[in-house]
Amino acid sequence: MESFDYIVVGAGSGGATVARRLVDANKSVLLLEAGPTDRVPFVHIPGGFIKVIGTKRTWPYVSEPEPGAKNRVMHIPQGRMLGGSSSVNAMIYIRGDAQDYDDWAAGGAVGWSHQEVLPYFRKAEANQRLADEYHGTDGPLRVSDPSYRHPLAYAFLRAAQQTGLPLTQDFNGAKQEGVGFYQTTTFNGRRGSTAVCYLDPVRGNPRMTIRTNAHVERLVLEGDEVKGITCRMANGQVQTFTARHEVVLSAGALASPKILMLSGIGAEADLAPHGIAVQHRLDGVGQGYQDHVAASVYGGLRDPIGVYGADKGLRAVRHMLQYLFTRTGLLTSNIIECGGFLDTTGAGRPDVQLHVVPTMLGDADREAPQCHGISMNPCCLRPTSRGSMTLRSADPRDLPVLHAMNLTTREDVETVMRGVTLCRKILKAPALAALVREELAPGPKGDTPESLEDHVRQFAKTVYHPSCTAHMGTDDMAVTDPQLRVRGIKRLRIADASVMPRLVSGNTNAPCVMIGERCADFMLR
Repeated sequence: MESFDYIVVGAGSGGATVARRLVDANKSVLLLEAGPTDRVPFVHIPGGFIKVIGTKRTWPYVSEPEPGAKNRVMHIPQGRMLGGSSSVNAMIYIRGDAQDYDDWAAGGAVGWSHQEVLPYFRKAEANQRLADEYHGTDGPLRVSDPSYRHPLAYAFLRAAQQTGLPLTQDFNGAKQEGVGFYQTTTFNGRRGSTAVCYLDPVRGNPRMTIRTNAHVERLVLEGDEVKGITCRMANGQVQTFTARHEVVLSAGALASPKILMLSGIGAEADLAPHGIAVQHRLDGVGQGYQDHVAASVYGGLRDPIGVYGADKGLRAVRHMLQYLFTRTGLLTSNIIECGGFLDTTGAGRPDVQLHVVPTMLGDADREAPQCHGISMNPCCLRPTSRGSMTLRSADPRDLPVLHAMNLTTREDVETVMRGVTLCRKILKAPALAALVREELAPGPKGDTPESLEDHVRQFAKTVYHPSCTAHMGTDDMAVTDPQLRVRGIKRLRIADASVMPRLVSGNTNAPCVMIGERCADFMLR
């Protein structure tokens, strides 16, 4: 039985960060990752990330039929390799807005106000362009401007300004609102995942032990203390590892609560049907699920200037050769190069985020139009809908049952509807009208409130930001305290998106890195 100072479960955005900071402090760390390594080319080529989704390097999470989306299921792939979702996401660097964190603190997550988390964002960051009170330049996480910018991205930004929307140069600075180019976790034309930025520099350190294809099944509990974990290794054998100090769960918002439940930590109603005895009752485990959900607006182009078909035939060969020999061109792009944060109510705070893509995006249950086009995808930034997840069985290999409950509040549906309406307006502005021959969706379905709502529910898809299933705080349903310790259990913390009290107003990779930085700081202090 091997023993380490600390065991970290999950090598994604939070877990890789925690492990690196502990090793930097001369602690011995076992980092366990259920998936394989990140050593495949398409992981590191920014424009190739779509080729990895659906492979063994992603978890094929799927919701139960969604009552708010015409009983369709939603597919929520998450990273399953070193770097986790930071190795498979669209690399957009967004923190959320300041009010998100102030609301966390006001709601019971004491110590998590914006002023208190900002130093950890800065500590993590190595920004290529920005160096001010909001941005760091010396951290491990590489953040840069796009080296390639598609003509349709420029056209979108001009069109958005023509409708009266402001242009911003920094979504993570003093004010989030506006449209602009996203900064990305990339450098030198390569993806800057946490595996690359946090783990690579310490992979040769004797205090860092990384095991891949290691599926953690349960925590080892003695009374109210966690002593270690049991793990099924690549050869099928079950092995136990012990921690001299603490175990950190960073397996993600669907896997971390699953491990808690398999270990007997949770609500009796979730555990008893599977024959699992309650070791420690925590009714909040798996509750409070949130995600960002968007509905697409499609514009078909007059000329073939989009990226449709760029991954096929001679065009794909040309793009790959340009990338391999010069580190330039389309494959250095994260594809979702631009977007914005829009205030659709005049309340003074953005409530919709746009992800703009120079092609048409479909979903697992819906093929996009097969032509050159532009897709604008407005999502509800701060959903009020809440869902839950639980075990499918007592078998650790089974994926959890997810009742996501997206778009089950009127407020969320109307927010996406306002976003779609604004996108239709942008599509008709001169800069895009000159390029777009037809609005393919929603088209006439967007002309009445009833048909527009029908479009939103029919086209609703996840933005891949599952969160909030083990939220921190002091309320009765809180799973973790403000120092990320699992309540009532010693020597156990969680550091991933599951601890968010509410979903942040934006993409979740940067906040998860920040959570990892804070977790390591709590442990070392």
